[in-house]
Amino acid sequence: MRTTARSFFSQGKRARAFLASILLIVALLASPTRQLHAEESATMRIFDWKTGECYVEAHTRVGAELFFGWIHSQEKIPWNEYFHIDENGDLILDAITFPAFGAGIPENKGEICYVDENGLIHMERIDQKFEELVWLNSHTATQDIRLDGTLVARGRDLPQHTRLRLIISVKERGDVDGPKH
Repeated sequence: MRTTARSFFSQGKRARAFLASILLIVALLASPTRQLHAEESATMRIFDWKTGECYVEAHTRVGAELFFGWIHSQEKIPWNEYFHIDENGDLILDAITFPAFGAGIPENKGEICYVDENGLIHMERIDQKFEELVWLNSHTATQDIRLDGTLVARGRDLPQHTRLRLIISVKERGDVDGPKH
């Protein structure tokens, strides 16, 4: 059988295309984009510290943003905390914002501190880990709790003067043993 230059190069092109396809598939399987599609699901729960009664349960995901807004008890100013959920179900404090300094408010938390055009103080890149959030709920002090911008609870909807815990349970897809946290 005689191989012409044209058929030889056609076979080479097909082989290179096949090899490129295989490499592309391998790259996609190992890429962060694939990991986003296989991201871990999680559940946020708020429950009574003492009795364990669950008041709020919301489905979420690793990487989701949690917003916790409250009113500072001494200064009566709004205080906003911005977290993300890590792969272990821990809450990582990314930033805080508030309109003024006062009792108990840190002066230099995080790597970046600035005042925006509206006078709001921002402290960012805090990177502080919390396995859970624990607080004494108040209908007036606890404002909004949001996951990726969606309201999941307000202080007035939770029991007054009750010690509460907020935890994140992480479960990987296909995990039959239940949550890790």
